[in-house]
Amino acid sequence: MQHSLPPLSALRAFEATARLGSVTAAANELSVTHGAVSRQLKTLDEHFGVALFTKAGRGLVLTHHGEQLQSGVGEAFAKLRDSCTLLKHEVKDAPFTLACPGSLLARWLIPRLERLNQALPELKLQVVVSDTEQPGQPDANATLAFFEPPWPADGEMIALMPEKICAVVSSQLAAHIDPLSPETLLANKLLYTTSRPQAWPQWANAHGLGQAQLEEALSKGQGFGHLYYLVEAAVAGLGIAIAPTLLVADDLTSGRLIAPWGSIETPARLCLWLPPHTNALRSESLAGWLRKELGG
Repeated sequence: MQHSLPPLSALRAFEATARLGSVTAAANELSVTHGAVSRQLKTLDEHFGVALFTKAGRGLVLTHHGEQLQSGVGEAFAKLRDSCTLLKHEVKDAPFTLACPGSLLARWLIPRLERLNQALPELKLQVVVSDTEQPGQPDANATLAFFEPPWPADGEMIALMPEKICAVVSSQLAAHIDPLSPETLLANKLLYTTSRPQAWPQWANAHGLGQAQLEEALSKGQGFGHLYYLVEAAVAGLGIAIAPTLLVADDLTSGRLIAPWGSIETPARLCLWLPPHTNALRSESLAGWLRKELGG
């Protein structure tokens, strides 16, 4: 025995007409034409083989069979409306969790966090430190970080700006640096982070320095587990550090650090990665604020 259901659109038109007592009122609520609702009701009559409405003056009333159908359909659509409303409220009221590497969080986002919260209070933003440089932080609505292509196949990657890196030194050490000769860098102690092993080779290649010379200089250098400590070591005059220009911009402006050779662009991009099914409206508003704050 076949137990096929009629089209959901027809049941929706029936529920609205039964509740409002008028095809015209149902059409207005559903944002369709009077004829569209009438055709859906005719589809139900043909599906069940009985009339579900009868005319009463200028309106419609349910027949006995229509009352039977309405008792179940009305309750079902009421539950659907309640469930959808509850879900929308929960999504709207839930905090938006942004994952971010510790160095980017400490050196760029936190100084701007109050402006972000004032501009987008509806986000109820919560920030967590990401466990990895790769997207996919558990329970996060988005991840803000520097990523190199190719992008992951799942989710959405919103590129915000190209990554630029620079070699930075303290003002005291800069007095002994020749900005016209990158080779003088190799005579100093190089500072690096173990999380970004590609940074110094990218910088050296852009300035025409030999990789063998660089590797020898790095072997005498000092490594740090986090970029935050790396930058503080450079400020203390312990050597020459390599860092994303964005994360040392405030230090360069204040004079705590100097970038004698300027910046170079890398293949990486500062991106906002969104996992599948992220709320589009909230993530787009965050991406828009980030672009504005980044100057573009």
